[in-house]
Amino acid sequence: MILEDMIEYRRTLHRIPELENHLPKTCAFVKAQLQGLGCTVTEPIEGAVCAFFDEGKEDALAFRADMDALPITEQTGLPFASEHPGKMHACGHDGHTAMLLGLAETVAARRGTLRHNVLLVFQPAEENPGGARPLCRSGVFARYGVRAIFGFHLWPGLPLGEIATRSGALMAKSSEITLHVRGKSVHISKYQEGADSLLAASTFLQRVYAMERAESPPETPRLLKFGRLEAGRIRNAIAADAVLEGSLRAFTLEDFADLRRRCEEIAVQVGQESGCAMELTFSEGYPPVTNDPALVAAIETQLGADAPRRYEGLALTTEDFAWYQQEMPGVFFFLGVGDTEELHSARFTFDERVLERGRAFYEKLLDLL
Repeated sequence: MILEDMIEYRRTLHRIPELENHLPKTCAFVKAQLQGLGCTVTEPIEGAVCAFFDEGKEDALAFRADMDALPITEQTGLPFASEHPGKMHACGHDGHTAMLLGLAETVAARRGTLRHNVLLVFQPAEENPGGARPLCRSGVFARYGVRAIFGFHLWPGLPLGEIATRSGALMAKSSEITLHVRGKSVHISKYQEGADSLLAASTFLQRVYAMERAESPPETPRLLKFGRLEAGRIRNAIAADAVLEGSLRAFTLEDFADLRRRCEEIAVQVGQESGCAMELTFSEGYPPVTNDPALVAAIETQLGADAPRRYEGLALTTEDFAWYQQEMPGVFFFLGVGDTEELHSARFTFDERVLERGRAFYEKLLDLL
């Protein structure tokens, strides 16, 4: 019966995708489903809903789902497709929220038998600008004595229903890189009198790529790539300005800091050689998702054959679940949806039977520690 409920939850949410922190319909729907379940419902920040189940214990376990959608026009053809033009649940957050609502039903049914209090966190703005950090700063986890937090992400390419994770680093720290180059425009017949911002940006790009190839240890996955370069106005004038945009991702703060330092050094060198002003900036981004080793070990020991398999490799994608792990022990899991479209595709959807697999695993975690 809970699976049927979760499928209906997912389909309702899929019809009403909302962005960032502004989730009025989504929050109203979530709160309506929590009514009558015996939990205390709060809204610690804009767009968030938290449900606390008080078992009279000294501590609590937290479970998190993200609720925001993406600015994408849906192309799935589903009968429950988005009713909000230009918005779509293309990253599975509708499924994450449906699983957590299913867990809410489970927790309510098991009142009086639980080993911990339970806090369910329905979070906004995972995609942008980030809702986990403001929730940490709200004090909600300290207020309810949360000792550990768990979360799922639906994961294309992983066999349907398979759950995987790993101790330590799982997903990358990210930062968006922007290089502004300011030179001097002259007619190309007098190029010696100018300062070529286009050439300077291209030189920086080539040297950064060469540095990464030469200096990155093969056993240390990290990413430094650029996807956009804009410069100049017309073909026969040296470009006065250029903008180069890319992304830096790494799995440790040390690797990230090293790559950032080397990029800054190269920018200074190219600026001195070219006569252009080089302004290199890095967004703060999200920390790496780093699973608590002791908590992963406890899950493996206590669940035995039901424990998640070890995820091989590292995911160069990012997740703001990482902010929770800066505050308390936490484990993030991938839940396989098989051979589907990639996340953020306008055609992404999934086999809804997987929702019960996620809810049932969450229920096992209720009895941990």
